[in-house]
Amino acid sequence: MPHQTSTWPTPRLSSAAPLLASLLVFAFIAGEGTAQSFNSAPPNAPDQSPAFVNQTRAPILADDTALRHDAIVEGLEHPWGMAELPDGSWLVTERPGRMRLAGTDGTLSAPISGLPEVDARRQGGLLDVVVAPDFAQTRRVWWSYAEPRGNGENGTAVATGILSPDAAAMSDVAVIFRQQPAWSSTLHYGSRLVVDNHGALFVTTGERSLPAPRQLAQDVSTHLGKVLRIDPMGGPAPGNPEIAGGQPEIWSWGHRNIQSAALAPDGALWTVEHGPRGGDELNRPEAGRNYGWPVITYGLDYSGRPIGEGLTAREGLEQPVYYWDPVIAPSGMAFYEGDLFPDWRGSVLIGGMGAQALVRLELKDGKVTGEARYLQGIGRVRDVAVARDGAIMILTDADNGALLRITPAD
Repeated sequence: MPHQTSTWPTPRLSSAAPLLASLLVFAFIAGEGTAQSFNSAPPNAPDQSPAFVNQTRAPILADDTALRHDAIVEGLEHPWGMAELPDGSWLVTERPGRMRLAGTDGTLSAPISGLPEVDARRQGGLLDVVVAPDFAQTRRVWWSYAEPRGNGENGTAVATGILSPDAAAMSDVAVIFRQQPAWSSTLHYGSRLVVDNHGALFVTTGERSLPAPRQLAQDVSTHLGKVLRIDPMGGPAPGNPEIAGGQPEIWSWGHRNIQSAALAPDGALWTVEHGPRGGDELNRPEAGRNYGWPVITYGLDYSGRPIGEGLTAREGLEQPVYYWDPVIAPSGMAFYEGDLFPDWRGSVLIGGMGAQALVRLELKDGKVTGEARYLQGIGRVRDVAVARDGAIMILTDADNGALLRITPAD
């Protein structure tokens, strides 16, 4: 049985003040009982301006949906990724290197054996997990992780294997992708996995954060700071763009650290990447396009100084669909098409680690028209998924993290 149930109110606007309603929303902060307007927070880069209307600080959505959250399992150590199985149970990764099965009855399995070694220093470890569309027949699973390469170096890698019928062990394990070059860094691995409608596997990577590898996000001979598209059993996927001098797995480049990715209902990939101080970006990466990092960004370095020349736009570099300043620290993403929240259909749901909230964006014609935040103060939301029954699932990133099921309170 679930360990805990709570009901929290969500943002609601006053109909008596339409001008104020376009600027402010009051949201309950769990444990504080105070009100907050997230759009009123001062930006980190106040001298920067968006390229178009609603590229940032879109109108706050009026939404009086009350939410209930149930803890399906607790006691997870920094959970990172999850994937639903046909019986409604969930594979969940823990960053120190464990993968477990969370049952519908609230049980949590022992760690699944057979996984390769991970480098679990700082941001590294066992990361995302996805299962094959035909998992019921094949029991095939893919996962990403920080792979130790010796001499303190590491890189994002992707492996695949077959989960045993009792979900206790992984067999026929093979590493199908290794990010190159390896680097002596414990930061910015990416790494979300998304199976596209053609059976290929999107892999997002980070640019390893440090000043030297950061520049390699613009170097197409490397896998750093890229969206990659690979064959699920290894090698580049058919249909990738031809990029002069580029690695054949590259779909797009010029990214910082993508930890949110999902397919839209039309099959297009959308991502959210971490900015520095300001400048988290929502993108719809298109084949062969350059998304600018670190040449352009809507953010500052952690020192408060500009990144590079301090540019937010340059010819030939793509603008983000949306950006946040201050940041939400995004991780995890899903498009909502379920039945439990009919008014949310077509919305993007994003985990906010810095925001400590579930973030919802409404889209129209590929642009953001509004934003709302829910469960503010619940903790660092590391991953977001939509269950087959329409419930929203989130993972909280903590020493004692949890898998939570979100449903309407009524």
